[in-house]
Amino acid sequence: MATVYEIIQGLSQAAANAYDGALGEDYEPVKTGVLRREEGNALIDQRVMDGFNVKFYGDMMALTYQSEIQLKEVYAAGFESEIDQRLTDIAGWLKKEYRKVTGNSVKLTEHGEIDVVVQNSSRVRSWVQAKKVFKVGGLTEEMNNAENSRAPLERSWETFLNQGGWKGKRPKNDTRKK
Repeated sequence: MATVYEIIQGLSQAAANAYDGALGEDYEPVKTGVLRREEGNALIDQRVMDGFNVKFYGDMMALTYQSEIQLKEVYAAGFESEIDQRLTDIAGWLKKEYRKVTGNSVKLTEHGEIDVVVQNSSRVRSWVQAKKVFKVGGLTEEMNNAENSRAPLERSWETFLNQGGWKGKRPKNDTRKK
């Protein structure tokens, strides 16, 4: 059984292996097969900027995806389901890459609905930001406990707060107005 640290480190490393321009073990560009920037010829086609990121919240992993997009794609039928499928494909790629990195498998189950936001800065430039939450197998609900996630205060801050913080008793040599 892998530890929490090993699971999170493995998933983070799997996600980090997909950065734009990454080279694999054979010194060939890493292809996820799900990102739009990998489609077409990089020399003559317009580059599409897209990528994904992972964040961890207790036993959950939030997978975020961002990409440049044209408004005609947004107004096309099935846009949200297309983005949902892209995030599901990215999660599948993360599982495969996790297996390559650690030698173990990980279970990612969808939790909740996808959140898609489309924004534009002009009539030409638009982008999409999507977020989907997955429950990570091997991590437990007990990790959400706020008591275990609090770091102890440094001694100097603890004494400062015990003396009243900013509104505490002022020293004798403090000559400022009250």
